[in-house]
Amino acid sequence: MAKKKTFEDAMTQLEKIVQELESGDLELEKALKKFEEGVQLSKFCFDKLEETEKKITLLTTDEAGNPRESNFESSAQANFHNSEDE
Repeated sequence: MAKKKTFEDAMTQLEKIVQELESGDLELEKALKKFEEGVQLSKFCFDKLEETEKKITLLTTDEAGNPRESNFESSAQANFHNSEDE
């Protein structure tokens, strides 16, 4: 079974590609292929970060019961402060 690509694996591959391209030792054709691979990895990483950000964003309700978006950090801090008051 093939291993699922992780954000960390993609970043490691991307860093290696950048080093190879910056070395200037690649032939033009190979450099172009590496650049294309880097663009794909960059998009994968961006999509993973965006997906993670959406998971962190929580839906909460205001006093009237209307849904409202809040940042994960803000909600966590609010819950921490509320527990201290008790």
